[in-house]
Amino acid sequence: MQLQLSAEDAAFRDEMRTFFTTEVPTDVREAVAERRELTQDQLVRSQRTLNAAGLAVPHWPAEWGGRDWSALRRHIWHEEMQRACVPPPLAFNASMVGPVIATFGSQEQKERFLPATANLDIWWSQGFSEPDAGSDLASLRTTAVRDPSTGSGRAADFVVTGQKTWTTLGQYGDWIFCLVRTDPTVKKQAGISFLLIDMTSPGVTVRPIELIDGGHEVNEVWFEDVRVPADNLVGEENRGWDYAKFLLGNERVGVAPVGATKRVLAQAKQWAGSVSVGDGRSLLDDPLTAARVAELENELLALELTALRVVANSADGKPHPASSVLKLKGTELQQAVSELVVDLAGPASLASGAGDGSALPEWARRATPAYLNLRKASIYGGSNEIQRQIIAKTILGL
Repeated sequence: MQLQLSAEDAAFRDEMRTFFTTEVPTDVREAVAERRELTQDQLVRSQRTLNAAGLAVPHWPAEWGGRDWSALRRHIWHEEMQRACVPPPLAFNASMVGPVIATFGSQEQKERFLPATANLDIWWSQGFSEPDAGSDLASLRTTAVRDPSTGSGRAADFVVTGQKTWTTLGQYGDWIFCLVRTDPTVKKQAGISFLLIDMTSPGVTVRPIELIDGGHEVNEVWFEDVRVPADNLVGEENRGWDYAKFLLGNERVGVAPVGATKRVLAQAKQWAGSVSVGDGRSLLDDPLTAARVAELENELLALELTALRVVANSADGKPHPASSVLKLKGTELQQAVSELVVDLAGPASLASGAGDGSALPEWARRATPAYLNLRKASIYGGSNEIQRQIIAKTILGL
């Protein structure tokens, strides 16, 4: 396997590195580096900066802002973005609904939604999970029934009733893409459709869910007789499950944040060096701490090489089966590094409620909230238990 970049790809990497470190707003990059929660405004400004340079949706069709890059260049783009403390384009827009509309949507839907989606003029929310339909998503019960008074057949509008949950950043949402049950008489996967719903529609209610870290990142969304125009159906009625599988395949690309985890681990070494343990020594001089850091560095290097191998063997835009290894190990290491930071902070990690006037360093105050928030990493994008099953079946042949 050739690990050295060609001269052209090395120049591309330098181009990305220069752009991300000089053009993206400084306050955004500083917030990412300090592991603070980004505001809606910061996320919007960052993505619009990328989109203006043609770097927000490189994997989309060229007609709608894509760049027709190789898998390796998309990997370099993603890694350099993380390395530079630049938040990736909003996943709901760039990696989920955008590719679905570009692939299965009507021409009118593409023209109406794709430019605004790339530029974050529309903030999309994801309406998939329900209280009784998470891992078993096909058991969803939110219904969409045609209203014959508004037309006949496919032209009739829908009336949507039900509930979605764990809607990440739904408090900012303008529109929500939803899986809804349109035919309850057939096998559960066969009766699902993919609808685009304006979140300002009468009958839509967003309610916050407070997380264990005290933050407001996820929500529950209620639909009470919400009227949705027939034109907002993506693709064919009752084919939504196929579109959902396509969407989830895009979601799982890049779920191993190697670059971001390497960056936080490098910061952790600096933080360990700033914590005195007496006699002029720091935590980094402790053999057990040093060994723990070295082990994580080695595992991240192995993961990085695996990511390059997956990129080299991906074809036709389809994720390599080993991408499940990246998701599994990547999220485990992401959580392990966050746990290391908590341990380095020691008792100071309990001061997560302290304000900016605290004498404690911000990294120590942010340690526990970041650790708690990352408990989700092994669940979203396909739980790690599911990834182990995929690995056993498609790679090990068990």
